[in-house]
Amino acid sequence: MIVDERMVTYINSLDKGNTPFLNELEKEALANYVPIIRREMQSFLKVLLQIKAPLRILEVGTAVGFSTILMSTYAPKECKIVTIENYEKRIPIAKENFKKAGKEEQIQILEGDAKEVLKTLSEPFDFIFMDAAKGQYINFLPDVLRLLKTGGILLSDNVLQDGDIIESHFAVERRNRTIYKRMRQYLYVLKNHELLETSILPLGDGVTLSIKK
Repeated sequence: MIVDERMVTYINSLDKGNTPFLNELEKEALANYVPIIRREMQSFLKVLLQIKAPLRILEVGTAVGFSTILMSTYAPKECKIVTIENYEKRIPIAKENFKKAGKEEQIQILEGDAKEVLKTLSEPFDFIFMDAAKGQYINFLPDVLRLLKTGGILLSDNVLQDGDIIESHFAVERRNRTIYKRMRQYLYVLKNHELLETSILPLGDGVTLSIKK
């Protein structure tokens, strides 16, 4: 927890929730220990979508499709979403959820390793949501920037690793050190890249909001 838990609980207590379908899907995901975006991140994402009103969204990391459906609900009706997922067991669940939500025409799911799938894409996007394997963000970035329109938004979730990101390399568990090193590199590149203006926010487990100049 990178923000005081009582404060987060209070902020989330004010939230009015989502559609009944999304509320039920959130309960199911949490009960089955499927990682989905936190309530405060949901609220932030909904506001961003209504400010930007994107017509093409790319999501890297589908899981069971919760955030995909949330974006399709709060983005313009004509918005098209392409989402990438590599975990075979979750792909059919996500597809079924898209069907249940009536979003099959709006959402296209691409199966496979995002690093390879991204290379096959050419049409640009005006909003990209990064929420996949944290240690791979830095490897995805070249193609993500290639695909992001000028003036487009790149939103990356879970970038502060429950506060580990500020610890000494030696204080981080050995199994997490590669992710720690790559995430610190990712944050440095986002903050110093000539094409980006980036803010790092202590929201949820850490978020970066980048605009392509």
